[in-house]
Amino acid sequence: MIWYGLLVAGVAAERVAELVVARRNERWSTARGATETGQGHYPAMVALHTGLLAACPAEVWLGDRPFVPALAWPMLAVLACAQALRWWCIHTLGPRWNTRVIVVPGLPLVTRGPYRWRWLRHPNYVAVVAEGLALPLVHTAWITATVFTVLNAALLTVRIRCENRALAAAATPTTPTTTAPA
Repeated sequence: MIWYGLLVAGVAAERVAELVVARRNERWSTARGATETGQGHYPAMVALHTGLLAACPAEVWLGDRPFVPALAWPMLAVLACAQALRWWCIHTLGPRWNTRVIVVPGLPLVTRGPYRWRWLRHPNYVAVVAEGLALPLVHTAWITATVFTVLNAALLTVRIRCENRALAAAATPTTPTTTAPA
């Protein structure tokens, strides 16, 4: 159980590193006229992800969940791949990546790295979904995996719609409000 607590603490430390990067990127974006949307769902997202990190060891401890190597090792591999994908996304988006929906108007969509596939528009959320399943299941915390996955699906529905609207609005050229005389 101690090693699992250390694993969850490592994921939590990774989240703190993400927040540091996000704050720096927020300053970069704001300096370039960025706007933030979706502030209403952001606290729910923070609460859900914090809840995941708290619920994983709590369920293992309170539910006396066994360590099942046949499940643990594949889930650990999925977790490692999810972290690699997440940081690939962060690196690819550079200063445009954020935990919030902050878009600099006029910048084209990123079409390289994991964003080059048109059928996978939000690869970072693939990493989030994979992590939400894998982290709890490394130590058979199946209730946490199920509850997080269901709640995260609802939240991602809102988040992705919000993000798609913000990206579309930022890419659309603004129409002048007045016209010059003919």
